[in-house]
Amino acid sequence: MESLKILLVSPEAVPYAKTGGLADVAGALPKAIAGHGHDVKLIIPLYRQVHRNNYGLEKVGQDLNVTTAGRVENFRIHKAPTGIDRFEAWFVEHDGFFDRPELYRDPKTGGDWADNDERFSFFARAVLKACQSFDFIPDIIHCNDWQTGLIPALLKVDKTYNDFNRTASIFSIHNIAYQGNFPEESFAKLGLYNSLFAPGQGFEFWNKVSFLKAGVWYSDMINTVSETYAREIQSSNEFGYGFEGILKERSADLHGIINGIDYDIWNPAIDTLIPVMFTPDKPAGKKKCKAALRKALGLPQARKDVPIVGIISRLADQKGFDLIAEAADELLSLDLQIALLGTGDQKYHDLFQALNKKYPKKIAALLEFNNQIAHLIEAGSDMFLMPSRYEPCGLNQLYSLKYGTIPIVRRTGGLADTIENANPVKGTGTGFVFNRYDSKEMLAAIKFALEVYRDKNIWEIMMLRAMRQDFSWDMSAVKYLELYEKALKKKTMISL
Repeated sequence: MESLKILLVSPEAVPYAKTGGLADVAGALPKAIAGHGHDVKLIIPLYRQVHRNNYGLEKVGQDLNVTTAGRVENFRIHKAPTGIDRFEAWFVEHDGFFDRPELYRDPKTGGDWADNDERFSFFARAVLKACQSFDFIPDIIHCNDWQTGLIPALLKVDKTYNDFNRTASIFSIHNIAYQGNFPEESFAKLGLYNSLFAPGQGFEFWNKVSFLKAGVWYSDMINTVSETYAREIQSSNEFGYGFEGILKERSADLHGIINGIDYDIWNPAIDTLIPVMFTPDKPAGKKKCKAALRKALGLPQARKDVPIVGIISRLADQKGFDLIAEAADELLSLDLQIALLGTGDQKYHDLFQALNKKYPKKIAALLEFNNQIAHLIEAGSDMFLMPSRYEPCGLNQLYSLKYGTIPIVRRTGGLADTIENANPVKGTGTGFVFNRYDSKEMLAAIKFALEVYRDKNIWEIMMLRAMRQDFSWDMSAVKYLELYEKALKKKTMISL
């Protein structure tokens, strides 16, 4: 493949700004693709959370402007040095829209920012204006989640962007439950023909303006973050959240590519955030990490053979915490300890605070985000629990494999695609998988894991097998490049 100009557009990316797994993807994928010899730029908003001095950000060029909601909005572009990552990061500076305490949510109300429609319609136009101003017209614009959904639409319906008539657009859905749906009145702010907002067109979704629908409808190719999730979101409202019909119509253009993980960050062989590094060839350090985890979280030093089950998650129903709540007392009666890290719904904060008091020797719940503790839980736990109702891809099960921490997961989305159910008799499997979304099935999988854990020889073989799995970004990048090629071919066919 010839060298391509590729622009990856995301509302967040590590290490600059993060609320969830999308940031990990947006930070790692450009580096992997640039490693194949392509000219890659990443662009995100310049949020307050972005530490400008830490990353050597510099303003470039003159003030630019676009029209949003009938107003002319000025902005500047900042760039970070290319460095060893081999790609260039751009940032859209507009303090009125992005200099806020949180990325998408107003902490005073607990709800989304009331002007998110204006913020991200501005961002879409600013991205395209920046490309024009810096003479970077990409072959591929890879958009991610609803906040970027207007970009494929603008390329198709707004003549302002004729410069991009050979540019193919990819739209990645990381979690279809987040849709960017706004009141009908929001459409007037987009500066587009009113006729585009009608049933059967690309913006209207149940009498609302949907940025997600715009991305799905107008992009040349659609991608989501695992093959199973790509099938699930076409199958029923349970997974598709109202988009199953639209996606089924575009099934020929809908692909699933499992996320990779950044082994420069999540790798026990080089992880400086854990007390002792270890590898499949020299795994002894994992036991020392387990002792350090107990000490860090205040779990008593139980018998050495009592397993620790790690949980790192947003505390929400989607992540299976209703199952954990239902089974909590029986779960904590088992011969195990639990190390939990996360924040989320208040009802689960209350639950785990109560469980901490009731079972102080069995569970330690740290209700915050702490990157160092996250690494320690991955390194020091024996098992990792992810009983998700749905999981587009999931990253923690992949981190867990690398650290020899055996995942216990529900068979859904990316969990189904990445974890093979254990069969101790055949000597196969990398985790424990249950099928129905049911607390009894979850408990049965945990009990089976505990039973296998008691056979130290079988467990160590399984642990080493897990650690040798390869879910590097380089493998995923190859599949993305194949998808880009398909999008360009489709674009060329349409142009002809």
